[in-house]
Amino acid sequence: MTEISLKRATADDIPELVRLRNDVSETLAERYGIGHWSANVSDKGVVFSMKNGTVYVLKESDVILATVTLSARKPWAIDTAYFSSAKRPVYLTAMAVAPTAQSKGIGRRCLEDVVQIAKGWPADAIRLDAYDAEAGAGEFYRKCGYTEMGRTIYRNTPLVYFEKLL
Repeated sequence: MTEISLKRATADDIPELVRLRNDVSETLAERYGIGHWSANVSDKGVVFSMKNGTVYVLKESDVILATVTLSARKPWAIDTAYFSSAKRPVYLTAMAVAPTAQSKGIGRRCLEDVVQIAKGWPADAIRLDAYDAEAGAGEFYRKCGYTEMGRTIYRNTPLVYFEKLL
């Protein structure tokens, strides 16, 4: 079995998670303009993520390069009518890779780790939604082997539901 690089985030990671998430939001806003992807997060928002899901981080030399949040609970924005009949899905509710670490395979590695983590929960599918716009990650998830299950419009932006069966 492949060693998992993602580790569960701790309270000590909160300030750096805020910085990482806000760096990503600001970079997306600079590239693509203001949108759903450009909202900043606070310490309170990260703590909320940790209470409502499991936040993981990928670190190099104690610097967080990426973060992923998983939850066994369905997020309110996900419409299960689009998905397979998987009995134990896990939801990938957030993912961010530091702007300086993007396009280096780190996001793909995180998704490989997510598969291993989900299998251990145990889950039989990974579900997520992603914006299918310039600032969105729809194409990234397609390239990483996630299957498009359906589309909707969320606040005038195309949203795609993706699933990976385990």
